[in-house]
Amino acid sequence: MVTNKAIQEQRMKGYFIQATKDILKGEGLKGVSVRNVAQQAGYSYSTIYNYFKDVNDLVFVCISDFQQECASFVADQAQSSAPGVDRLKKLVVGYVNFFVEYPGLFELFYLAKVGDFGHKEATINVINSSLDAICEKEWNYCIARGMVKAADVERLKAQLRYMVISLLLLYLNRRFPASYSEFMNQLTIQINAILDNEALSEQTVANSGQGGTLVQNSLISVNIK
Repeated sequence: MVTNKAIQEQRMKGYFIQATKDILKGEGLKGVSVRNVAQQAGYSYSTIYNYFKDVNDLVFVCISDFQQECASFVADQAQSSAPGVDRLKKLVVGYVNFFVEYPGLFELFYLAKVGDFGHKEATINVINSSLDAICEKEWNYCIARGMVKAADVERLKAQLRYMVISLLLLYLNRRFPASYSEFMNQLTIQINAILDNEALSEQTVANSGQGGTLVQNSLISVNIK
């Protein structure tokens, strides 16, 4: 049975977490401090230490929450696509759109330095595996159905990760390309270049195998006659 004390503790934690998330979305990591979070939540800054070790613990919880929000956002955008490579593409596009909509979170995830997180490894791991985690189920689907080779998946993940971060960095910070439509066009070209070539290669191998089987069967038929 949940006690009143536990309920109160969760409620208080929720206030501070939401206050931190609001600051992160509005001002970025530079705006997060114990005093700012406490003021936003409407409590004394010393109260935070009753529930969190320091502000870095708060940031970790917020980043984990943002990752879940991102996953839900992306899933909604990709749900109508066919499983496999097509859905994988939609997941990547949805991931990009999340950060276009929340540029402050892109800054938090990909521009903040390791030291800004207090060298907290758990926080850094959530960020580094962010796109991979969202696409993991679809990667497994593609492997199981021979759409991509298991041996190539880590390379493809890395190519997508670096491409996505680079394009977002140029678009959000330099407005290059100048329009959202051109940005999405460039994104689509890059995603297709990475995933279509791989899928086509696997399909070619599969078709070659089927063609070889047909030739062998034809020769057997001729010999029998």
